[in-house]
Amino acid sequence: MPPATDLALLQGTLDVLVLKALMFGSRHGYAVATWIRETSGETLNVEDRALYVALHRLEDRGWVEAEWGLSENNRKAKYYELTARGRAQLRAETTRWTQYADAVFKVLRAAS
Repeated sequence: MPPATDLALLQGTLDVLVLKALMFGSRHGYAVATWIRETSGETLNVEDRALYVALHRLEDRGWVEAEWGLSENNRKAKYYELTARGRAQLRAETTRWTQYADAVFKVLRAAS
């Protein structure tokens, strides 16, 4: 099991990816996972359990709301949508992650 700080980083990464997926409108869990996988060029695959734990965590924080509906296949599915607080959190996390990624790339590109 990763150290607590690694776990927080992994959860934070998944949270911001899920928030971003929901920025474009409500989606059910499978659609969120598919959007992340396809948008990342098939690089990021989110396991079902991790995704639903993240969705419930985001719902508990008030960043997403959920309601039941019918999927494209006419099956009952829970749809998640960003709240105003979720949109604000996504903006803040996008800034934070961009700064973090820029710093990591500076280190990785260092010549000496």
